[in-house]
Formats: sequence, C-alpha cells, structure tokens
Amino acid sequence: MPSLFPPRSASVHYRVEAADLHAHLFHVTLCIDQPAAQQRVSLPAWIPGSYLVREFSRHLQRLSARQDGRHVAVQQLDKCTWQVECVPSTQLLLTYEVYAFDTSVRTAWLDAQRGFFNGTSLCLRVHGQEKLVHSIELVADKAMAQWQVATGLLPHKVGRHGFGTYLATDYDELVDCPFELGPFWSAEFRAGGVPHRVVVSGAAESFDSARLVADMQKICEAQIRFWHDRKRPPHKNYLFLLNVVDDGYGGLEHRNSTALIAARRDLPRVGEPRQSDGYVTLLGLISHEYFHTWNVKRLRPAEFLRYEYGRENYTQLLWFFEGFTSYYDDLLLRRAGLLDDAAYLKLLNKTINQVQQTPGREVQSVAQSSFDAWVKYYRQDENTGNATVSYYTKGALVALCFDLTLRAEGHTTLDEVMRALWQRCKAGPMTEADFAAVLKELGGRSFSREIAAWVHGTRELPLAELLPAHGVGVNEEPAALQQRLGLRMAETPPLQIKTVLRGGAAEQAGLAANDEWIGVEVAGTGWRLAKLDDLPLYAGAHRKLTALVARDRRLLRLELNLPAAATTWRLVLRDAARAQPWLAPAA
Repeated sequence: MPSLFPPRSASVHYRVEAADLHAHLFHVTLCIDQPAAQQRVSLPAWIPGSYLVREFSRHLQRLSARQDGRHVAVQQLDKCTWQVECVPSTQLLLTYEVYAFDTSVRTAWLDAQRGFFNGTSLCLRVHGQEKLVHSIELVADKAMAQWQVATGLLPHKVGRHGFGTYLATDYDELVDCPFELGPFWSAEFRAGGVPHRVVVSGAAESFDSARLVADMQKICEAQIRFWHDRKRPPHKNYLFLLNVVDDGYGGLEHRNSTALIAARRDLPRVGEPRQSDGYVTLLGLISHEYFHTWNVKRLRPAEFLRYEYGRENYTQLLWFFEGFTSYYDDLLLRRAGLLDDAAYLKLLNKTINQVQQTPGREVQSVAQSSFDAWVKYYRQDENTGNATVSYYTKGALVALCFDLTLRAEGHTTLDEVMRALWQRCKAGPMTEADFAAVLKELGGRSFSREIAAWVHGTRELPLAELLPAHGVGVNEEPAALQQRLGLRMAETPPLQIKTVLRGGAAEQAGLAANDEWIGVEVAGTGWRLAKLDDLPLYAGAHRKLTALVARDRRLLRLELNLPAAATTWRLVLRDAARAQPWLAPAA
C-alpha cells in the first residue's frame, strides 16, 4: 500500500476513492500521524439535524490496519467502534469500504452518474484527536473524468474540477460539510456581500436556472437583512447542493451549506412564468435550510454544545429550532416578494389544518415531541397522528402565536426577540430560560403562562382570537370526507386505509390501518367503492351503512355511522393595512 502524506497542518487525513461505481462502493484510507497505543476509531450513529440513530456503520466493510507495511490487529468493541493495537506515534493507516446507495441528504450515494456523501457516513472519528486539523483528499478515476466536486470545506490543493485536498479545523467541521460529485450545473451569486454557490444535479433541459438563482438570491438577502440589517452574515461563503430526482423532498442544514433533494418537476421551467405549487414548496425548503444557518447551526440548544456522535442527543427545544424556522421559512418568502398575501395565507392555512387534524396534539406537547423525536417523529407508523404532534408544524404555530401576541401588545415582535436571542447567546448555546428572559425584557411582562400552555401544554392555541386582530379572518368550511370519517387512506384502487384517527367514526366502526375498503351496503344494496368520494353517492340521505372490508384476507362487515359535517379553516385577508406590519414590514 502506498504511503499517505497528509498536509503538514493536518494530523488526520482521509483519502476517498470510488472503489466500484456499479457496486456503489467508496474506498477510504485513513492516515493517523500520531496514533495512541490502543487507538480507537468509530463511525457516527447519527447525523446532526436528523434526530434518528441511523447506524451508519452497517455500511462499513473490509476494515484493516497497517503500520510500516505490516498488518496490525483491529478489534471491534461495539456496533460502531474499533480498537487498533499499534505502536504509538508511528503512522497508522486504516483502509475500508463504504456502501453508498441512499439518495437521501443524510447518508451517501455513488453510481456511474453521481456521487454524494456526508462525513458521518464515510469518515471514522479518531478518538482523542477530534480537535486537531483534519484533511480529506478526493481522487477521481478515469470514469469520473468529467466530474466536478462541490463542498463547503476550505480547499487546500485542488484541481480545476475540485478534486484534491480540503482542510477542516476539526472533526466537527469535517462531517458538517457534505460533498457533491458529478457532472452537475452550478452558478454563483452574492447576498449580503458574501459569495453563494448553487449546484444542481439531475435537472432536465426545461430547467429555468436563471429564475431559480434570482429567487434564491432574494431569499438569502431577505434573511440576512432579518438577522443583521445591513451587516454581513456570519459565514464567509455558502453552498446549496440540490439533487433533483423523479420523486423526493428534504433538506439537511450545515454551517455554511445545505444538502437538498426535490422532485424534478418542481424546478422552474423555461417559458412557464406561473409559479407552481411544487416550486413554492421548493423555495420554502431552501428558505428553511438557509434560516438554519443562524437558528440551530449557531444559535442552538445548549445540549448541542458538543455533539455525541455515538448516541442520541436529547433536547426539548426542537419546537424552537425547527418550529420557529418553519414559521419564518414561508413568512420570509412573503417578505422577499416571492409570495403575495393570499399565497402566504394559503400555506399558513395548510399548516393550521394539519395540526388541527392531528389528534396527537391533545396527547403530546411540542416540548415532549422535541425530546421524543428519536423514537417517535422519525419512526412514524399508523398511530403517529393519534399519539404525537409535529414540532415542525405546531412549533410554527407556537411562533405565530408569540409573534401576533407581541405585536398586539405593542412592545415588540418575534423578529426582535430572535435578534435579541442571537445577541444574548452570542450566536451560541441557548436554553428555554434565555427565550423566556428575552420575551420578558422586550415584551414588558412575563410570558411564563404562555410558555407553559403553548410549549408544555396540549390545549388549543388561541389562533381564532389572534388572527382577526391582525386583519386575517377565519372562515369555517366543510371538511373533506376523509377528515369527517376520521381516517387517512390511499385515494386510488385498491382503497387501503393508512391511518384511523382517534375518536372518529372510522375507529368507532372498527376500521383499522391496512384494511382494504371494498364496498358498502346501503338499505340492503351492495356497492363496490372505486374511490372514497363515491361514498355519498351510494349513501344518499342514509347515515348508517355497512362497510365491506378485507383484513388479512378475511371479509368483514362493519357498521359505520356517518358523522355530521365537520369543518376546516380557510383564512381570508380582510384588512391588508392591519396585516402589513406582520406580513411585509417596511424595509
């Protein structure tokens, strides 16, 4: 094996190669200049920003170690930790492979068209040397001759396509900068005086790149103004990595970059000026992840001062860091001029109805939801809606309630609270007590009752009172049939029930998740259901009917009582002047 010579400033060096594009294998060589006698290494079990133990080590294979050209013993200690018996202070080389075939933004991918990885999937952590300078070298083979590299890491010695060596101040920075590899499209713009780069992989010929870049620049400018007025942001540069696929959605924040995945059809298209719903969703995702540059990557839960990569890292504050970010992601699209009032209220309306149609809001507070993210939010099943509430959606509504309450009382706004928290916590660790203290200082009174009720309680939020005070009316409209029945199901044949909601007519009838709803009997006549919306056609004026379902190949007849009409909210702008200071304050 050839010797590795890391940059003089780096004590830990990784060399990453594509072992086999078709087998989806990365080959990694790890060089440790000054190892301990019993040097331990481990691969993270999770990636910050995605609160689930994902066991990345399950994709690591063929781990071996050498010193001075001779094999040394490697002992596995647990699911993700190994100990190497070696001569201390003599260069240690570890080699291994990582299987990479996950299109998500959280792990790693490699095929003949594209490569992507987070350091948490590829880079073993060298225990005791995490705070030393790390370097990583990317090597291209002949099949990757037309590929490029994009990452937020500092380049040390790279070629014109980006292959070569990059430096990280420590292990935390190394694994907080994902890598995109391939023949991607890219462009640059400046926001707040800082260079930003956009990389898009997998786009179709119809992609309107100029429009995407212009809209992203507006988002970044609006957020930098939000946090710093006319001062520069805390990052010296920023990178957006967008992978577009046939069907996908998601993002993961990093300190000076973000990895995004979206559906190809949701990109803006040349010659189509109309803003599709899918494109609005994509802009909201971009806004959300960019807002995290401040709110979670710098201002962050005190429990995240130092990440523990081998186990869960608990906090009750995800309602703030994810929920408040979810509040501002769409609101700042409005303030950036990318949405009008009606379009913004439509998005807010959707969030409100999602929460109101979740029985779990009466079971779990957003503080509990934050703490339980590791075992509940990221492990959803047919009962999730009955037992939990999303700290994203309800957290956004909690932010809305604080903002509208502060505005109604006339002392301050949530915007000012966010900026004051940034200053108070010095863009670092934050506690709930910090939030309460800033609310009291700027709001002129204690908000402990609201924190107890909205954050730690399960009662309904006072939206019906707060919205009209800011020019937004609340209309009650008939709910969709699924909501009336208290279930969620696939709309195309076969009609399969996905979730039965707590306390609804479907639960009372004995319907269950995974049931196939075949038909109904009404007044002695049987009808086959092709779609759920046909149910009123066959029921007519009858309120009682028999549901014919298949469960585990058994045919069941279940008595179903159709409930009275349920309602859902529709927000209407009734006084634009009263809403203006909130939705689009003067610059």
